[in-house]
Amino acid sequence: MPLTPKELEQYENDGCIAIKNYLSKDKVKELNDEIDSLLNSVNIGNHPKIKFTTGNDKDGHISDKYFIDSSDKIHYFFEPEAISDNNHKLNKPLNKSINKIGHGLHFLNEKFNSITVNDDIASICRQLGFKDPKAVQSMCVIKQPFIGAEVPPHNDAEFLYSNPKTCVGFWFALQDCTLENGCLEFIPGSQNYPLQKRFVKDLKKGYGTKFAPLTNLDGQFVPNSSDENIKINKLIENDSLYEKIIIPAGSLVLINGKLIHKSAKNTSDHSRNAYTFHVVDGASNYDEYNWLQIPPSHPSGTDNFTRLYKNYE
Repeated sequence: MPLTPKELEQYENDGCIAIKNYLSKDKVKELNDEIDSLLNSVNIGNHPKIKFTTGNDKDGHISDKYFIDSSDKIHYFFEPEAISDNNHKLNKPLNKSINKIGHGLHFLNEKFNSITVNDDIASICRQLGFKDPKAVQSMCVIKQPFIGAEVPPHNDAEFLYSNPKTCVGFWFALQDCTLENGCLEFIPGSQNYPLQKRFVKDLKKGYGTKFAPLTNLDGQFVPNSSDENIKINKLIENDSLYEKIIIPAGSLVLINGKLIHKSAKNTSDHSRNAYTFHVVDGASNYDEYNWLQIPPSHPSGTDNFTRLYKNYE
């Protein structure tokens, strides 16, 4: 199912496009059933209770290692509000506590592999100009009822950096996305904002992750007060600029890696299941500073990522 000329034009202009009815109702049900199976089969003894947040994490090195080691495995991450701060125990049922399952679903799980590696996805990648598209990571994102955490404004290229910048997110709504359950929001055209920082492995320290300036990956990112940065940050903080993506289950959202996007907390009694994977071009340079490597401890560029073209030459 390639993009129409109008859809492709909208993606190029806005940095984002939502395609409704991309997945059949049967496929949506199959994937939601698979999420339920994954949630109900997890052995909590084999997975530390790591909160998935985009801010500072008090779990430190343990959290970093579990996160980094997830690149070629299926790991589970918890809603911050599902874990009590005082005793680190779950205060919700296990299957209502997890907010992310990742990051190797696209090659370790047959159901999610089937909607990642196929002719339709390859066709879209060709339209977007990929020479050798490779799936880098994949995950189920579950905004749990009432406690599904807010995701602050960010772009994906900071976390999956390539030179040139080629990252694109394929985001599948597996349940209806509404204002109440935390639908995606984005600033149209913000893929043209300059990148300010990168999320990298701290190679100098030998472990952990951090945000670093683009010009010094061994350094620590400190926001500066240049006129350009002040202007960009004011735009990012302006809620009125965000377009809300209210879509039914089965929709596919394409997200340019540099696009500023976010989602609000789930305040409803309905979850918001989604499956997403990110693609970078194997023809680009994917360096050792990126947090996600396969295998985790041996940077290999894009060599071990999942190729999306069957007959690549």
